[in-house]
Amino acid sequence: MHVATNAEPTLRPLDDLFAGLAKSTFRRSFQLRSKELAYLHTKGLPTVLAHAEDFIGKRLAPAFIPNDGKQTPFRGHPVFIAQHATACCCRGCLEKWHHIPSGRELTEPEQTYVLSVLARWLGQRVGDGGKLLM
Repeated sequence: MHVATNAEPTLRPLDDLFAGLAKSTFRRSFQLRSKELAYLHTKGLPTVLAHAEDFIGKRLAPAFIPNDGKQTPFRGHPVFIAQHATACCCRGCLEKWHHIPSGRELTEPEQTYVLSVLARWLGQRVGDGGKLLM
């Protein structure tokens, strides 16, 4: 049996995470508006998830983020809304909701995990449940 150390956090199971998010009035308040939903349908989930991967690498993955807590806009792209809805918007929320410590660079598995969280939330909005990434 493998036991995770502090350097190797156990990532939260998605069913558990989404059950917790469903209980949060704040997280449930984030919904795609017609503009973001149209963008998601026009560009398609794979393209939007490619954008998400880029946002994760540039805005969440670094060990030090000068504007942490303020780096994710509240509108303008479906990924931004998904990040807030799933608590993947800043390192503080990643630590609180996903048990990913701040103060160090995100590992590749952690970045993949965040992408899968966003894929599930966005996939639910286009009807595939986020299965495109699996």
